[in-house]
Amino acid sequence: MRILIVGAGGHAHVVADILLRAREAGAGLAPVGLVDDDERLVGSVVLGLPVVGTIAGLGRVPHDVVVVAIGDNATRKRLFERLRDSGERFAIARHPSAVIASDVVIGDGTMVCAGAIVNPGSVVGANAILNTACSVDHHNHVGDHAHVAPGAHTASGVRIDEGALLGVGAAVVPGVRIGAWSRVGAGAAVIDDVPEGITVAGVPARPLRAARR
Repeated sequence: MRILIVGAGGHAHVVADILLRAREAGAGLAPVGLVDDDERLVGSVVLGLPVVGTIAGLGRVPHDVVVVAIGDNATRKRLFERLRDSGERFAIARHPSAVIASDVVIGDGTMVCAGAIVNPGSVVGANAILNTACSVDHHNHVGDHAHVAPGAHTASGVRIDEGALLGVGAAVVPGVRIGAWSRVGAGAAVIDDVPEGITVAGVPARPLRAARR
């Protein structure tokens, strides 16, 4: 299956490595290159894969599926929806070192990075990021376009709604809900529900300001 990576920035490098490692592990994947709207990147090489053109021209690159490898949640959502509406199909990028329970449901276009763990009963939406060495415990729900950052950990029964960001090294106690498009700061300890569209930080986590979309 020929996969085209959308984006050529830092997170795209991570996704390129995921796909190359998955291919080495026998996943039957064939990353063919990257596209990015920064024309200065066109012609460069990422881990041996060429940046073949801009996003607008991706239809001219032979491929079967795409993955939107952009870290910012709102930007990633806009591109995902634009490409979906144009008829593109999406791959799941799963690093072979990730540990995912057999009943976990993962949506199209989601990226599961090295060392991530997802325990039984959990559902992960489309176009989400489970970043390096994060853990999602049993019976969690991670919404579309959300991002669980490196080293972040959730306990059982946590809900992370659409577009929310759980920052680097943050921890969430059982049963808490993180509202859509909210942001949890690095190292925060979330012990109460987080309303939609705000930023929280600290131990325990407390509101700072409204999140910007």
